[in-house]
Amino acid sequence: MLTIGKLGQATGVKVPTIRYYEQIGLLPETERSAGNQRLYGRMALDRLAFIRHARDLGFTLEAIRDLLSLADHPDRPCAAADAIARAQLAEVESRIARLMALKAELERMVVHCAHGTIADCRVIEVLSDHSLCVTDHRHPEGEVAP
Repeated sequence: MLTIGKLGQATGVKVPTIRYYEQIGLLPETERSAGNQRLYGRMALDRLAFIRHARDLGFTLEAIRDLLSLADHPDRPCAAADAIARAQLAEVESRIARLMALKAELERMVVHCAHGTIADCRVIEVLSDHSLCVTDHRHPEGEVAP
């Protein structure tokens, strides 16, 4: 049995995050020691490792919840898991396209920089007026690009 600190060390997940995952139901509540310390077994370790890996791949907590639910029923077809992974792949491809547009725009800004004064600075000029950009590199819904 592992304490929450040892579980965190074994999976690379911080203790507050483990508590949060318990709070939102991604990790089941665990047994406690006589001193009221949380104790985790192999199942919790495997489940937390799954969550950590899924988060590293960019899956949302809701997608992870769905994947964990599917994993809890190994006899079911994997079409739903495939659909979740395909949706994540599409999101990653979209993010890559936005980042490539952002990279191209930044390269264009830097190349056109006259290295003179701020009054003539292309970087400042383009950042002040999005219409001077060649591509639309804005993140959907006004969010900041990753």
